[in-house]
Amino acid sequence: MAVKEFQTVKEIAGPLVFVEGVKNIGYNELVSITLPDGEKRKGQVLETSRGMAVVQIFGPTAGLDVPTTRVQFLGETLRLPVSDEMLGRVYNGLGEPRDKGPATIAEDKIDISGAAINPYARSEPRDFIQTGISTIDGLNTLVRGQKLPIFSGSGLPHNDVAVQIARQAQVPGQEADFAVIFAAMGITYEEAAFFMRDFERTGALERAVLFLNLADDPSVERLITPRMALTTAEFLAYERDMQVLVILTDMTNYCESLREIAAAREEVPGRRGYPGYMYTDLSNIYERAGVIKGRKGTITQLSILSMPGDDITHPIPDLTGYITEGQIVLGRDLHRKGIYPPVDVLPCLSRLMNLGIGKGRTREDHRGVADQLYSAYAEGRDLRSLSAVVGEEALTDRDKKFLKFAEVFEKRFITQDKNENRTIEQTLDLGWELLSAIPESELKRVKLEHIEKYGKKYRKE
Repeated sequence: MAVKEFQTVKEIAGPLVFVEGVKNIGYNELVSITLPDGEKRKGQVLETSRGMAVVQIFGPTAGLDVPTTRVQFLGETLRLPVSDEMLGRVYNGLGEPRDKGPATIAEDKIDISGAAINPYARSEPRDFIQTGISTIDGLNTLVRGQKLPIFSGSGLPHNDVAVQIARQAQVPGQEADFAVIFAAMGITYEEAAFFMRDFERTGALERAVLFLNLADDPSVERLITPRMALTTAEFLAYERDMQVLVILTDMTNYCESLREIAAAREEVPGRRGYPGYMYTDLSNIYERAGVIKGRKGTITQLSILSMPGDDITHPIPDLTGYITEGQIVLGRDLHRKGIYPPVDVLPCLSRLMNLGIGKGRTREDHRGVADQLYSAYAEGRDLRSLSAVVGEEALTDRDKKFLKFAEVFEKRFITQDKNENRTIEQTLDLGWELLSAIPESELKRVKLEHIEKYGKKYRKE
């Protein structure tokens, strides 16, 4: 398609340039903007109708003016050059090298918008991914091909959890074919240095690709970053047959950029000022994870979002919960106690857990142990609230055991070192050890044969 150049800029509003008198311009088409001083910047068509094109600029709009700014429509969409050489590299939010290395020698260039996966082509996710974190592996198991978000809050250690998962995650028995795509949006220089330092220190960078969008980078770039990461993941999964884990942090920054662009376009706002199409936009990102029939590679997605005001009913976590298959929730109360990772297991959920656990995948006692631990901890938490009112002395001996269990569960099962990588067997054995403090008559969610096989050795005669 021929390049079309226009000098008919009507208005510049925030990161948007409005160009009039255009025709035959496509949605998502790449744009080159020439400033009055000759400097060039990139952009993309956000909307086109009735001879008017709305262009979002990948960069600051300082220096642009209405009379002399020239806009070239390049007739192609934004494509990412991909190759095997991307593993071990660090890029910015637009896919340009940030690690001072050479540009990627492309084996192919792929449209970052991706293609919708036909639901009929999807296969049922069934394989267990081990993160090394007991509260996830044991109680909210991550399954290959799943979309599982982490709901956090301001000041909580979600970045530490993210790098720990990125460092430790593996498909047992298929370690060589596992890769991590890590995309960070709107992070500070300090956070970027933390991510790069941790990946380099632990050697995890060798099997990872990092996309880092900094807080002072253009907010429009944040809309591109997760799509760059997912395009890379699709190449490695479907062209190189790799098992890929995509970690996106922080999706709240992404949604804030979406709201900023919508406000600049003077769109009618939806809930709390976010655009009404935010659900669709998030779906376009989350639904790019999955298992496709006939393909060996898979894409699993962990998206991290910090809930404004710790409000789980806020539009961002609310809409995310509708699209994804469960959630991991970080609790502020646990964080105040000095517990890491502060995973509050009671509101957590993995809807695909049953597909990835059991004999031949994790262990045959997994479901029962998870249910029993959850039940005992929930009862212990209730009794903790009750004892705060009536006093611990008013509780029965049975209740005191559950109260003690909740305390020990938090100190030993939930609490882990940031470099502690527990196998699923270690997690389940620890669960049995903690359950030994509860009378056997109260173990109503585990099978008797599993108590005999795994639990008896921890019980005092």
